Amino acid sequence: MPGTPLHQILADHADAVRAAWLGAAADELRGRTSRGELEREQSDIFAALLDGLGQGAATVDDPAFDQLRGILSDVSSARARLGFTPRETAVAVLALKEGLYVLDAAVRDDVTPLFRLVDDLGLFTFEAFAAARESIIAEQAEQLLELSTPVVKLWDGVVAVPLVGTLDSARTQVVMEKLLNTLVETGSEHAIIDITGVPAVDTQVAQHLLKTVVAARLMGAECTISGIRPQIAQTIVALGIEFGDIRTRASLADALVDALRSMGRNDAAVSA
Repeated sequence: MPGTPLHQILADHADAVRAAWLGAAADELRGRTSRGELEREQSDIFAALLDGLGQGAATVDDPAFDQLRGILSDVSSARARLGFTPRETAVAVLALKEGLYVLDAAVRDDVTPLFRLVDDLGLFTFEAFAAARESIIAEQAEQLLELSTPVVKLWDGVVAVPLVGTLDSARTQVVMEKLLNTLVETGSEHAIIDITGVPAVDTQVAQHLLKTVVAARLMGAECTISGIRPQIAQTIVALGIEFGDIRTRASLADALVDALRSMGRNDAAVSA
């Protein structure tokens, strides 16, 4: 009926619209999620859409659609974590068009503005999915960073940080935090930073190492850098990098022996 509010038209034809919408979404997802889950998801979206339209909302950014945007953000985030594709996520909204197509021609003309709104909601869902994926990737990168920078206790009073891979600013910060926390927790007097697994040492890497040593010294711990291979030593000399009074050793074992001796342990204890 001409002049009938959009939310009323949708409410009057809710069963037909939702059935076609659900069928289209289920066909697109091909079993990636259960039909029951789709129905629950659809019910929440449909209710929030009706509520917003009933309050006079016409665009995605309208305050009356706050709840709807929140639901779509949650759906996007959940699907991003479950490994869905952007297309599989956006179909949660875009498949609503199939529900609108089943309406009689006369009624369909009255809901023309909804087609544009559905497109905008689909775009919002896609953007929310992209933001969620970026957040997940950042979390995973941080977790990998944590796992790739362990601080281990080698002996009473001696901890070590075996570094593997490139040392950049972000990783240096993680190394510093974990090393300092471990020094406090264990009361260690000596820290060994082992760079056997670092493929190359340039000026920037050297600066990062020096920052870590200075941070440890401020906590009262002596530091040794181990894992200085011949190629690394030649590069350090060629670049004119100065480690000053920082102790360096060729291997982690040599650094541990040196640390124990500097702590006053006797030869028998060191040999053991």
